[in-house]
Amino acid sequence: MIDMEIISVSIDQETLTELDNIQEKLGFKSRSKLLRASINSFLNEYKGVDSLSGHSDAVITVTYEEANKNRISAIVHSFHEAVKTTVHQHHKGVCVDIMMVCCDANLTKKLFSELKKDKGVRSIHCSVL
Repeated sequence: MIDMEIISVSIDQETLTELDNIQEKLGFKSRSKLLRASINSFLNEYKGVDSLSGHSDAVITVTYEEANKNRISAIVHSFHEAVKTTVHQHHKGVCVDIMMVCCDANLTKKLFSELKKDKGVRSIHCSVL
């Protein structure tokens, strides 16, 4: 048996309700199992981005509330030398940006990190080509 540490996480009621719905739909036996799977997914994605070296080609997909578009756009524009193509779509108050990124891996990592830590970002995914 794997030794597990117990941690405490504070989340709002709306997020907890969504989490419980997802747990039920996906058939996880507990919140802990669902959260471990989510954390493992996050760690695997981070490791994939973190392991980049040299030149990198990647597709970054980010979603955010339309109210945050100026801030997110400013981040993306500050990486204009890395972002070669952007597709932007609006859907019910949510913006979706799909970016083709071709540059030094360190710049890809920095862009991913800047977007990932922005509180206005709902989701972000990086696919390394």
